[in-house]
Amino acid sequence: MKIDRLQQLKQKLTFEADLSHIWSFYMDHFADDPEFTELGEPANNEYLDAVIHKTCQHLFNRAIEITGFFLIYIAEYQLFHGPIQVKGRIGGVIYFEELKIGLLAVSADDPPTDAVKYSRFSEMIQLSAPNHNDLN
Repeated sequence: MKIDRLQQLKQKLTFEADLSHIWSFYMDHFADDPEFTELGEPANNEYLDAVIHKTCQHLFNRAIEITGFFLIYIAEYQLFHGPIQVKGRIGGVIYFEELKIGLLAVSADDPPTDAVKYSRFSEMIQLSAPNHNDLN
């Protein structure tokens, strides 16, 4: 696996306006590469679980059952990735922990077609409310 392509994926995930280009790049260079898929370990991430459920609910305008979510974490690159099934639709997720940015891609139709719904997401840091004890 070429590390420069992973850096390109980060750049695309951060700046690319067309989300299909990001997903295509990931699928073309990483998804089926055995060297890449063997780098990680199965993982759980409550944040991603919550984001995926909420995002799918928004994408399909209703609460929707998510199955087949198999999340992998590659600690060396702080990258979560994995396949997902959403009410018979296939998809996947990528999320760079260091950047706090991810992408969800899910087939728009059931049975799946070439039409895909995408959603880029980022983790927001919640700041405490200012108080009179703050010096800055």
